[in-house]
Amino acid sequence: MVFLRTSEKAGSCFVRTDQLDGETDWKLKVAVSCTQRLPAVGDLFSINAYVYAQKPQLDIHSFEGTFTRADTDPPIRESLGIENTLWASTVVASGTVIGVVIYTGKETRSVMNTSNPKNKRRLCEPQTSVGSGLHAPGPSRCHLPRVGHACGVDSGAVLSGGVQAERSARKDGLFMAQCDPEWRHDGATFSESRTCQVGLLDLELNQLTKALFLALVALSVVMVTLQGFVGPWYRNLFRFLLLFSYIIPISLRVNLDMGKAAYGWMIMRDQCIPGAVVRTSTIPEELGRLVYLLTDKTGTLTQNEMIFKRLHLGTVSYGTDTMDEIQSHVINSYSQMHSQASGSNTSSIPPRKTQSSAHKVRKSVSSRIHEAVKAVALCHNVTPVYEGRAGVSGASDHAEADQDFSDESRTYQASSPDEVALVQWTQSAGLTLVSRDLASMQLRTPSGQVLTYCVLQMFPFTSESKRMGVIVKDESTAEITLYMKGADSAMAPIVQYNDWLEEECGNMAREGLRTLVVAKKSLTEEQYQDFESRYNQAKLSLHDRALKVAAVVESLERDLELLCLTGVEDQLQKDVRPTLEMLRNAGIKIWMLTGDKLETATCIAKSSHLVSRTQDIHIFRPVTSRGEAHLELNAFRRKHDCALVISGDSLEVCLKYYEHEFVELARQCPAVVCCRCSPTQKARIVRLLQRHTGKRTCAIGDGGNDVSMIQAADCGIGIEGKEGKQASLAADFSIKQFRHLGRLLVVHGRNSYKRSAALGQFVLHRGLIISTMQAVFSSVFYFASVPLYQGFLMVGYATIYTMFPVFSLVLDQDVKPEMAMLYPELYKDLTKGRSLSFKTFLIWVLISIYQGGVLMYGALLLFESEFVRVVLISFTALLLTELLMVALTVRTWHWLMVVAELLSLACYAASLAVLNEYFGIGRVSFGAFLDVAFVPTVAFLWKVSAITVLSCLPLYVLKCVTRRLAPPSYSKLSP
Repeated sequence: MVFLRTSEKAGSCFVRTDQLDGETDWKLKVAVSCTQRLPAVGDLFSINAYVYAQKPQLDIHSFEGTFTRADTDPPIRESLGIENTLWASTVVASGTVIGVVIYTGKETRSVMNTSNPKNKRRLCEPQTSVGSGLHAPGPSRCHLPRVGHACGVDSGAVLSGGVQAERSARKDGLFMAQCDPEWRHDGATFSESRTCQVGLLDLELNQLTKALFLALVALSVVMVTLQGFVGPWYRNLFRFLLLFSYIIPISLRVNLDMGKAAYGWMIMRDQCIPGAVVRTSTIPEELGRLVYLLTDKTGTLTQNEMIFKRLHLGTVSYGTDTMDEIQSHVINSYSQMHSQASGSNTSSIPPRKTQSSAHKVRKSVSSRIHEAVKAVALCHNVTPVYEGRAGVSGASDHAEADQDFSDESRTYQASSPDEVALVQWTQSAGLTLVSRDLASMQLRTPSGQVLTYCVLQMFPFTSESKRMGVIVKDESTAEITLYMKGADSAMAPIVQYNDWLEEECGNMAREGLRTLVVAKKSLTEEQYQDFESRYNQAKLSLHDRALKVAAVVESLERDLELLCLTGVEDQLQKDVRPTLEMLRNAGIKIWMLTGDKLETATCIAKSSHLVSRTQDIHIFRPVTSRGEAHLELNAFRRKHDCALVISGDSLEVCLKYYEHEFVELARQCPAVVCCRCSPTQKARIVRLLQRHTGKRTCAIGDGGNDVSMIQAADCGIGIEGKEGKQASLAADFSIKQFRHLGRLLVVHGRNSYKRSAALGQFVLHRGLIISTMQAVFSSVFYFASVPLYQGFLMVGYATIYTMFPVFSLVLDQDVKPEMAMLYPELYKDLTKGRSLSFKTFLIWVLISIYQGGVLMYGALLLFESEFVRVVLISFTALLLTELLMVALTVRTWHWLMVVAELLSLACYAASLAVLNEYFGIGRVSFGAFLDVAFVPTVAFLWKVSAITVLSCLPLYVLKCVTRRLAPPSYSKLSP
């Protein structure tokens, strides 16, 4: 929406963009000057004007257009930039605004940067359709839709007061919006398609289940073949399919889902992760298989709170412990200026002539500090906001009052926290910014004098120029000065020669400080008038406006006087450094995706130790064509073991022409930093890694701009921070701070995966062993399709008899949580998938075949004379074997495990007395009932024990020998 008018007298307002770009600081937006100057709001509907705007695009940092009022002579034309627009998913923070809607629906930046989320469940939902309309019948506070709410607006977009914006496409890619006194409104319908995602463990178990199904069919066919296809063989085939159907673990899904719910409950109950919320119960095992972690910067790794740390003048440096010296120099400088202006010449000249050389040096330092502090206090986009006047609109008399500018009610707002930190530092040094509007700013000196400066031009920061500037005019002296500040790489070529800037910038960067070079240039009235005419002409250009404006500004940015170098520290979240180190030791590769500037992202990567101090950093130069991308990729290929820093624009070019080559090179980097990334680019990088590597990815963020990335990842984690709960609500897991991520992955993620792998394999083993016994039984009795156990026993075997002991494996752990945190290298083994693979599956198949054969043949051999009791004998040995296998597998006993084992035995003992009619073999046993008196006999007990020991003891001995010869990594840490 083009910003036409505001209730604020200054003609500007603040908006919050945290849900769009992740930045919590307020952005200053400026109304079109010719509409802001109209006497009344109603005059908007009587003018004849039109807007030319560029076609919709993804970039959230730029906008080009013009506003033309055609009912004046000559017509008034004004250039439109990013500062003249209000976008969807932003909130107006001050005053009320009126504008003309240019982009609606799917053309808005927020919708274009929002990807369709993946549905991380087992089943896909059908395609849904959402339709809604947006109507604004009268002047009111601007409230734009947030990300996640589908809003449809037709090409007739209603403006406050009923003004319609009709758009027509042009060949040059621009759009024209023409004001019309009539208006209409129509709704629009959008379709939202959802893709679904299944956890890797579920996919692996599905593959094993398919193999078991093939085994079921093959075994049934073999049985019918061995029968010789006698009689109605197809009927026997289906009988065998039903008899061996327990090979397919029907209860596996139920057990795994219950286990996932238990893992989620454990995470939320963990006192070391307060406030953790599990919003999905289907993929907790994904936390234990992660290879790539993609993280946001602002609010995730950092607190987004800046503190001024260092001021360097070339010959002298000031830190936090010497800031009082700067304040004394500023006070002395302004007191001398005041005395020179008000005192007599006779009183000021003699002391100057008698000054010592040492005092002259001190005076030189004082003047340099004064110039540096004044430059920092003037060169910014910060606006002071007073609480007593905030929120009051239309009260000009109140806005004029309170000229004392009390410090208690004043806060600073800017598009970057760096700016606020610098202005707050100048306030502590004695030079306070007390007022600012579009045309002027006022500074208060230590003596209370208010200095007024006219703002003639503002050059905002861009990712291309990497610097910002302002041209001000001192009302008291009429001096015109250009002040510039920016990154050292952008400022070094345009300042006067010096021999200290590069070295000191490197020193501050190694300390993790964000550096800014400050310089100035004095202009004459003639120089400025010439520049202004060329600058205004370039701003009205519709084609290549950015290049033309940059060329005009660069003509002024030559031979600047270097004033100082500043260093600001962005405070990291608590324990970010040890958490990142832990994750690296766990074998997780970390990529930082941020919408911030390249210099800022690089500084945070160093200060957070995402990139170690001894590690080289390759900054990918800006590329715009295929040839440039090819050359830069070749240069990057020659470097080894270095971190990569790349901007979003260069990344787009590389992915367009050399996607595979770029990903292969980036995979080898220990860390990757992508700056100036849009939300869509973040999600695309996630999908890129998934497609090219096949590894599991995790995305973590705290803002609405991270939602697409979080939903695209295999595992999304949201942090509740200053930017609201949108990322937290859209994520699979929600935590309070980044430092909780380490325990969430290396403890809960690791345990969830290993427990689910053991649980899944035991459920498979439980079905395989009883199917093996059925196969042996049928083979002995001439391949008869007769069930070994009655239906109730089969149901009870998978439920009340063995469910609790097998499910108690969700409480098992191989190492204590403290040891897992101390040795995160244990996590690295999980990414190989060795806990659940075809190798382990075949091992469990062989174990099931061995145990099923021993149990069935042992029961038939040892109880040959009591054949009618073979069901009781074999089923008792089967149950004891299953309970004993669980006990031998457990590595850390929990009291609930003991209860589960005893409860299963008690249930079985009770069923022997109550349900003895089920312990027959159907027609084979001729309806014989169980003789309860036979159970406590010595013959029954020792023979059942012998069969059980024979089925378990060799496996336990083999397991001990294997662990002795090739111990697992976790066993080396066990006491």
